[in-house]
Amino acid sequence: MTNQTIEVAVIMGSDSDLPVVEAIFPILDSFGVKFTKNVMSAHRTPHEVMNLIKTSEDNGCKVFIAAAGMAAHLAGAVAAHSTRPVIGIPIESGGMGGIDSLLSTAMMPPGVPVATVAVGKSGAKNSAILAVQILATSNEDLSQKLHDYKNNMREEVLKKDKALNS
Repeated sequence: MTNQTIEVAVIMGSDSDLPVVEAIFPILDSFGVKFTKNVMSAHRTPHEVMNLIKTSEDNGCKVFIAAAGMAAHLAGAVAAHSTRPVIGIPIESGGMGGIDSLLSTAMMPPGVPVATVAVGKSGAKNSAILAVQILATSNEDLSQKLHDYKNNMREEVLKKDKALNS
């Protein structure tokens, strides 16, 4: 990772997580949020994960998004080494429909929180929106973009309702 100013660091436990995690990128791009993306394993590259966290924080990272399947300890490992908000995305991979990853991501000990979203692509999309919401607490431009985003969703639903009843 180069020295650059970033707001969000996206970390996936395996490149096999990319088909889910890639749903994050266009959302962050649409809000103008600067981010990095990396593959790091809590179990296979623990020292590199710690280095990535420090480097990300040194480069201005305010929110981490961590995606992992099976034991899904990546988000917890990040949360253990950072005081920044961590959002965990459980990935379906262990033959249990993602419930193993969901529980591994959500069941954190007191004092080491991980905001956990849904399993899969909907969770990935929500992780991006949640990261933007966190950033928007101190950024009026992002706050307005979120307002517009949610209003656009509302308008889309109303259009569909109108079309259904026409």
